[in-house]
Amino acid sequence: MKESKTKVKFDLKLLGRIFALARPYKTLFMATIVLAVILAPVSMMRPYIVSLMIDDYILVEDLPGLYMMAFVFMGVVALGVVLRYMLIYFSSLLGQNVIRDLRQNVFNHIIGLRLKYFDQTPIGRVTTRTINDVETINTVFTQGIITMIADLFGIFAVIGIMLFTSWRLTFLVLLTLPILLLATYIFKEKVKVAFVKVRNKVSDMNAFLQERITGMHIIQIFNAERQEMEKFKKINRDYTKANLDAINYYAIFFPVVEIINYLALAILVYFGAKYVIQDMVSLGALLAFPWYINLLFRPVRMLADKFNTLQMGMVAAERVFVEIDRTEMIRNIGTRKPERFDGSVEFKNVFFSYDGVKDVLRDVSFELRANETLAIVGRTGSGKSTIINILARFYDLERGVVLVDGLDFKLYDLDYLRKRMAVVLQDVFLFQGTVYENITLRDPNISLSSVIEASKTIGADRFIQDMSGAYDHMITERGGNLSMGQRQLISFVRALVFDPDILILDEATSSIDSETEEVIQHAIEKLIAKRTSIIIAHRLSTIRNADNIMVMDNGKVQEYGNHDDLIMDEAGRYRALYDMQFAEEIVMD
Repeated sequence: MKESKTKVKFDLKLLGRIFALARPYKTLFMATIVLAVILAPVSMMRPYIVSLMIDDYILVEDLPGLYMMAFVFMGVVALGVVLRYMLIYFSSLLGQNVIRDLRQNVFNHIIGLRLKYFDQTPIGRVTTRTINDVETINTVFTQGIITMIADLFGIFAVIGIMLFTSWRLTFLVLLTLPILLLATYIFKEKVKVAFVKVRNKVSDMNAFLQERITGMHIIQIFNAERQEMEKFKKINRDYTKANLDAINYYAIFFPVVEIINYLALAILVYFGAKYVIQDMVSLGALLAFPWYINLLFRPVRMLADKFNTLQMGMVAAERVFVEIDRTEMIRNIGTRKPERFDGSVEFKNVFFSYDGVKDVLRDVSFELRANETLAIVGRTGSGKSTIINILARFYDLERGVVLVDGLDFKLYDLDYLRKRMAVVLQDVFLFQGTVYENITLRDPNISLSSVIEASKTIGADRFIQDMSGAYDHMITERGGNLSMGQRQLISFVRALVFDPDILILDEATSSIDSETEEVIQHAIEKLIAKRTSIIIAHRLSTIRNADNIMVMDNGKVQEYGNHDDLIMDEAGRYRALYDMQFAEEIVMD
């Protein structure tokens, strides 16, 4: 899914929504604004006090008064340091509190999105939104609007005190201000475009790395390292170029500002000295004005940078809000939460399409009574796993109805519905953490004793006890330090320990060795005797004892019945599949 390039624009409505995030911390927000307002005149007092010290105390040799003014100057400096510290700390505290809450809200929203969203969105892009873009919003509070307010007040304060000190010198200094404003505007426009490119390239790089690192074994198996490296080099070059473009604008802008600064200083010295000689301006005022120039030009120069920072924070916020505003969620309008399900399942005339064009399920109907086992077989792409995705409400139906215990499954609370089901997939996903944490998924209601009991039932306890730390053994990311069979056994224990009413096995034995398969097959037989079970199987030998077998082909139910009935139909699809596998097993033997 190609990411659209975000346009750079200053949106007051968007800015208001960003500040609404700070509503729980309005006291801290107001305190930060007040500090920004107070800091401006305090900072301007230092050169003014210096000019007084020169004119009223040094030139008239009033040493006691000079000592007193020195203490006043030190007090103002100390007050400015304290206020600056408080402003930086409070604005950072505000920003961190806001992005902490926002990051939690974004993650909470993302985990509720339907699987279709994750099918179409690169994981690296989701990561960028949750981490990088949320972190960028922090700059709106720490380096954006609040510090801009402080700078604006500083500019007005310094111009005011300059006019109070000497309007003639103020006029000289302001002669170069239009040039500075023009340079600042050009810099702002150039840099904001460069920053948008940087953000887009970061997102592209994260998406690329996430996908390639996850699929590294495929890259290495097919010796595709060189091709992928070339792709990464291009993405990396584009990202580097975007950063260098931004740096180049800074490298040009800051020297230009220095030139304008020194030009203003030269004009000030040349004409100011004449004013001093003509007794039109005091010496203290002339010596204080270079300080005023720095206090005036520095915030004007930094305003452009901070405005771009604010813009980038708003761009990031717009992207994050797009994710938060997504409505691609399974609607949870159900309220029913019975103590347990009896477990009957019925599909009536179900149609479904992943892309809205091609139907994956076409008029699928079947009935599974409570505590019975249904095996689903068929070639790849026939719609077997889609039936499971529909039953667990990972995707919404387009037409038809699914009944659980005789009621439309949409009438049940979504969390409850999924809680009463357990799914064991072919591709087992384990998280970084202990064996116990992976089995319980950190559910505090599941005790270690129940985990051990379930492991013994499955036959997994022996291999878990042989590992260092047993149930406290650390599993690496995606279960990389375990074999396929061990990961499958842990997933089976995970399903059993939640004590589901409906058990779903999606090719659960297709990727394990024969010895492990015997252990799991024994556990399956014990599990399905107590609950409604749906088994998607590739090996037909594992489902001979199922109450019913449903053969899927091209999204339709082709055959339905038990093994003995289906095997008798020599022209049937099931018989063909069975004979094919039987012939393969003979060849392998």
